[in-house]
Amino acid sequence: MADDDITGVLTSVGPRLRALRRDRGTTLAQLSATTGISLSTLSRLESGQRKPTLELLLPLAKAHGVQLDELVGAPPTGDPRIHPRPFKRHGQTFVPLTRHLGGLHAYKQIFPASPSPDTRPEQRVHEGYEWLYVLSGRLRLVLGEHDLVLTAGEAAEFDTRTPHGFANAGAGPVEFLSLFGAQGERMHVRARPAGS
Repeated sequence: MADDDITGVLTSVGPRLRALRRDRGTTLAQLSATTGISLSTLSRLESGQRKPTLELLLPLAKAHGVQLDELVGAPPTGDPRIHPRPFKRHGQTFVPLTRHLGGLHAYKQIFPASPSPDTRPEQRVHEGYEWLYVLSGRLRLVLGEHDLVLTAGEAAEFDTRTPHGFANAGAGPVEFLSLFGAQGERMHVRARPAGS
């Protein structure tokens, strides 16, 4: 690998670490407690002011539940398959469907059956735009004043600055695809070819 390639790989680590941490909703303080790496070192790694070393990257890869090559952006092998590492947050399972960090993120999300399906889900607000598609089950989407139940084959899109929350509205698990853009990127879906 040429020196320029090595420099490029090393400079991409910081943004990857920051994006991974934010995707998982983890603070620097929480990550510091999990890995034993000081808060200042983590901050400098993410901002690119500290060169990543194997001793720092191994505990970070373990804490994020990813392979080391996902942190350093290993050169492409020509194999298009991705090997997602599911993670859990807020009682649901997330299966990442995209490898790149930045831009739109795609996930398959799985909600187990709820012990109290009538409880209104907590609503959250954050920057971004979300598009979702229900694969199976019944998904409750509370969006501002609207309380909707989406079933298999139905889709929704919304600005995540609108208060929103999800819940399982059925007796079994619900599975859906979610495309999320942290900077407000929107998914464009064309219903029919242009000129039709």
